[in-house]
Amino acid sequence: MNAVIDAVQAALAAEHAAVYGYGVVGGHLTGSRQDEAKQGYDAHRARRDALARTVADLGAAPVGAAPGYRLPFAVTDAASAARLAVYVEERVAGAYGDVVRSALGGLRGDAASAMRDAAVRAVRWRGGSVAFPGLAERG
Repeated sequence: MNAVIDAVQAALAAEHAAVYGYGVVGGHLTGSRQDEAKQGYDAHRARRDALARTVADLGAAPVGAAPGYRLPFAVTDAASAARLAVYVEERVAGAYGDVVRSALGGLRGDAASAMRDAAVRAVRWRGGSVAFPGLAERG
């Protein structure tokens, strides 16, 4: 059970970071791309809130958002904002992939759905897909 809680907590932390990241992304976009960023922001907020409830249901205290986040690169325009959105979605998909590997039943299904949603958003931002989103080997 500890592996499941650890994986869900990591996914929750990824969702906290995604909410922050989409705040940055949306600030550099206009029009339909800004609308897309708002949809991503809202989706990650909803997943974050659901995961916090899941962690509590598993008997643990949900991890909180970090006091601040360091961006992986400078975001200065629409192109770099889109790159950040891809980065965020890939990180989230990877975190949910860990939940899929460790959980069973409904939690595993929910994580697979969240992983798919993140992969689809990454494709939209990137303009193309990768072979196995969320399942890349990480050190």
